[in-house]
Amino acid sequence: MTEALVQDSWNRIDDWLREHAPRTFATLGPPAGHGEIVAAQEELGVTFPPDLVASLLRHNGAVDGAEAFLFSTHDRLLGVAGILEGTRFMRGMAEDLDEEEAEGYWHHGYVKFGSYGVTSDGLMIDCRPGQGSFGAIGRFFDETGTDFGRADSLGGYLAELADRLERGQDGGAVTFNGRLIWEGASPTSPEWGSADDPLPSADEQLPELDLSCSPTDLLHVSYLEGFEELGALIATLPREQVAEAARRQLRRLAVEAGLSKYPEVRSALDALDRGEAPPRPEQTDPLVLRLRKVMMQADTHRDSYRQWAAERVAGVIWGSPYKSLKEVAGLRSRLAVDWRADLHADLGSPALPPIPDDRFWGTLRNPAIDSSWYAAQYTQDQG
Repeated sequence: MTEALVQDSWNRIDDWLREHAPRTFATLGPPAGHGEIVAAQEELGVTFPPDLVASLLRHNGAVDGAEAFLFSTHDRLLGVAGILEGTRFMRGMAEDLDEEEAEGYWHHGYVKFGSYGVTSDGLMIDCRPGQGSFGAIGRFFDETGTDFGRADSLGGYLAELADRLERGQDGGAVTFNGRLIWEGASPTSPEWGSADDPLPSADEQLPELDLSCSPTDLLHVSYLEGFEELGALIATLPREQVAEAARRQLRRLAVEAGLSKYPEVRSALDALDRGEAPPRPEQTDPLVLRLRKVMMQADTHRDSYRQWAAERVAGVIWGSPYKSLKEVAGLRSRLAVDWRADLHADLGSPALPPIPDDRFWGTLRNPAIDSSWYAAQYTQDQG
């Protein structure tokens, strides 16, 4: 029965990916061969649960890379070769453990079928015959060991994944540029503060707003790497286009973080929209006083996002557009699951470049972005 659930779940997953995330669907491998599955079991000395066999006969893993199919845990689906490599590695890590210790860390009868990639974390399936947990799904964490309770079977785990995909953003499944991306927005703090709150006096004890930003501040290229194709787009667009996107992103952030209700903030945003950048103020300027007061109140309310949002206003008004856009969009990525689509729209919806590689960053020539390390590596490789 669970083997049929595997097939039904993959049907649902494949159908959803074909329609909504075709680039991610293209990374799923063809079926594994019966012979290589049998050989893998013999090499590891275990019997794969029927669900794992059925899944491998559907998709022999997913091709690694930025577009790869990932479970909601951000683990890439492994094929037979990846299962062998990952399981051997985990056994090596746990070879000195006794039976009791191995149970909670990594037992010889566990098999890894999903990999986080940058660490040894990943999804595993219990392949110990005769155990009540045979076929159960768990996840290994490098620091804490194996945690069960994900699902009783791979069929059940895949069915739950299909459910999440079909719920779309409500299930954490976001699509952008043909890719599936698992996102989750952090809940904002309960609303506090009022548009009628009086401005503090100039001598009130408040945290200072950092006004040291400059239009010539450099943005290190490493901060754009996590933006993937959007990072490449930002790095190659004209300065004024990036500045316009930063202004639009700030207005979105002001709404999401609860700053837009304050008249001083609204007035500054309206002035930016008119192309009127005010001169750099003192700490007693009305806008700065408002932001400083919000920063203090946010600390009292333990509202980090509103505090960070208040700190970013100055960067958009008086700083480098590239650096300020990275900072505002980066904060919005924690508050809105659709932040990528919003950012692309605010950049003018131009054609998206490929996800950048080291060569792209090495040949980038933008005086506002420090890509010197990549440039040196590229020059060395070319030499």
